[in-house]
Amino acid sequence: MSKTKAGGSTKNLRDSKPKYLGTKLYDGEKAQIGSVLVRQRGTKILPGKNTRAGKDHTIFATKEGTVKYTEKRKTGFNSQTRRFKVANVE
Repeated sequence: MSKTKAGGSTKNLRDSKPKYLGTKLYDGEKAQIGSVLVRQRGTKILPGKNTRAGKDHTIFATKEGTVKYTEKRKTGFNSQTRRFKVANVE
């Protein structure tokens, strides 16, 4: 005889914490020094003028100003052009 009733097993009780990724300051908003513009996985948006990228690819402002998102074209070694979004502080 067992001491406890048969409970069965469940596989869907675990859940990961939210990562809060995405754009934090949009085009035309004011940015302070060190304020986070974009939190991302990988460099989907590249750092541009007066911005830097952290070790987890977070883009933050290095100077005070207005946020401006632009597009940049890069030609790869296989002669294909790709378009990237670039975050700037002006």
